[in-house]
Amino acid sequence: MAAYTVPPIYAAFVWWFSTGAVLLLVGRSGRFGLSRAFLALGLFPGALGGLALTAGDTSVGGAYTAFTCTILLWGAQEIAFLAGWLTGPRPEPCPVSAVGRARLGLALQAILYHEFALLACGVAIVALTWNGANQVGLWTFASLWVLRQTAKINLFLGVPVTNDELMPDAVKFLKTFFAKKPVSAFFPLSVTLATSVLVIMIQRIVEVAVTPFEVVGLTLVSTLFALGLVEHWFMLLPLPAITLWGWGMRSGFPPEDATMEQERDAKTAAAPPNLVVLADVRPDAAPSRLSQAACARQRLEDQFRQSFREQQARDGLTTALTISNEPSATIKGRTS
Repeated sequence: MAAYTVPPIYAAFVWWFSTGAVLLLVGRSGRFGLSRAFLALGLFPGALGGLALTAGDTSVGGAYTAFTCTILLWGAQEIAFLAGWLTGPRPEPCPVSAVGRARLGLALQAILYHEFALLACGVAIVALTWNGANQVGLWTFASLWVLRQTAKINLFLGVPVTNDELMPDAVKFLKTFFAKKPVSAFFPLSVTLATSVLVIMIQRIVEVAVTPFEVVGLTLVSTLFALGLVEHWFMLLPLPAITLWGWGMRSGFPPEDATMEQERDAKTAAAPPNLVVLADVRPDAAPSRLSQAACARQRLEDQFRQSFREQQARDGLTTALTISNEPSATIKGRTS
């Protein structure tokens, strides 16, 4: 039973975690750039070496190892691509006036080196596993490559949801080649063909696979293929793809929040010198300060009133004493 239940969980976790990890790595800059380069360069020989060692291994562990090594190899390619190191001879936005074949040519020039690198990795996997009994690595790479190509074509022809908020800054120019509009005829065709392939894979797991190696290998590849098919549906339905890999985004919060932060900083910087811009003031801070100021003012007013009353009382007492000390008025020498 574990041969049927554990591989889908493992493949789903690797698919989710590897995507977020790549986004996290390519989103770093500065002192992380050198570490990121060493990591990407180290993954290539490590993954290819693992595939070569497991080419003749038909155990369950060999299937998991070949699958994982292929994911690591693909991840190294993604790091090089999304970091802007390996894109194409023209890594620039698409001109607004470019349409038709001109737009297609510019799109190919924007990613040509990356496509050649993917083909080179595929050739290397074929060479390392050609005579081996363990072909899980080759199946995994072929699934990733086919689904990636259909996704690129659909984004180029047009889909309602592009999910371009996941793209790092280094390759944001590629967003200009995406077309956000109703799907073309290629989308249902590609999804239908991919679903048919997935059904064949599942059928082979149930009817053809006999050994645990075959069950585990086919289950890993079919699960990854199914998840790639789900990614295609992300282009059609407004599913929250950002919630799956938001932890891997560079800023640490959703892009719309980052935009709001940038707008607020811009407004603060553009404020006139004679204006004071208050930001991040707690709601309870202003009322407490106002109440303290009001109390101080009230005390000053009370002291002033008290001083005024005391002064009035002293003045009244002085007047009364002065009147009482004056001699009584007389009329013709007699006291009245």
